[in-house]
Amino acid sequence: MKVKVQKQVIESILINLQPFLEKKDASQITSHIFFNANENECTIKACDLEIGLSINTKHIKVEENGICTANGKKLLDIIRILKDDEITLEVLDNSLVIKQKKSKFKLPIFDASTYPALPQTDNKTQITLDSLQLIQSFKKISPAIDTNNPKFELNGALINIKEKSTDIVGTDTRRLAISTINSASSKELAIIVPKKAILEIQKLFLDKISIFYDNVNLIISNDNYYFYSKLINGKYPDYARIIPTSIKHNLKLPKKDMAEAIKMMSTISQDIKLTINSNNIIFHALSSDNLEAKTELEINTGISEIFEISFNSRYILDFLYQIDDDIFEMNLNEPNLPFVVKSNEFMTIIMPIIL
Repeated sequence: MKVKVQKQVIESILINLQPFLEKKDASQITSHIFFNANENECTIKACDLEIGLSINTKHIKVEENGICTANGKKLLDIIRILKDDEITLEVLDNSLVIKQKKSKFKLPIFDASTYPALPQTDNKTQITLDSLQLIQSFKKISPAIDTNNPKFELNGALINIKEKSTDIVGTDTRRLAISTINSASSKELAIIVPKKAILEIQKLFLDKISIFYDNVNLIISNDNYYFYSKLINGKYPDYARIIPTSIKHNLKLPKKDMAEAIKMMSTISQDIKLTINSNNIIFHALSSDNLEAKTELEINTGISEIFEISFNSRYILDFLYQIDDDIFEMNLNEPNLPFVVKSNEFMTIIMPIIL
């Protein structure tokens, strides 16, 4: 195999492939990136057997067809220190040789024929969803997805396809984020996608994607990228029962002013108390270190009696940073019960802090 490529092209590809490499054991072939140079196209892929990505490009000049592997991290380290110019990659004497003018590096290669194949779309069901809305929904709910929870299903997002809509759901048990896509489907479906996959999908894809699944894998592809992730095998919590069925107070609040006030208080403490009066909202930082912070927002709330509620500021800010509208809803019942913040088809149910 022999190819020539501009530094910025190969560097960008290698950066995109880093999250898919085996990091702990360099002796494993999954710590390597796989190259397949064939005529006027090159396919470069990485996978750690749980998640994988293949990239097709015609921006690499193939001088000699062939396949090879090389350690993905080491190769990127080498490419990064080279100049912004053409680079030659060539297999010689059981090594990958990287050359640029008077500079030359060698990396050992493994038997490329043993590199794991990515799962294919054959015999898999295709999901029909608006691609842009799906990726935007992933972005909205991803902060709420838990990490390293012993209940494995909470370490992923639920895609719940129903007859007339699809819910994309994430929770860390202290908050529940739901983004709803209005879409008709003849078949109901519920799959759990790992958080790592959700985050990588957001980086790689914008719209115009094809989505396939079976009981084991989710596959997403477009003209250049072919991505797969193993699904989480488990039963997602019945999130619908967490959503309050009645509302005692419905507030329409300005996103910008609320975000500024909450962020200001969070410099002292992540835990915030709101005191809601009929014509203002008072924000207090809840600090155990004798630090104090307070600010006030003048607004007609429509609440006749004083209402106090405390919460983790990060949960509200994560919601506010994901919405486009200038006004959002806050639905309250009692200070010790979950409350809802909502904007169009996106909501977050938050457990309050009980003082």
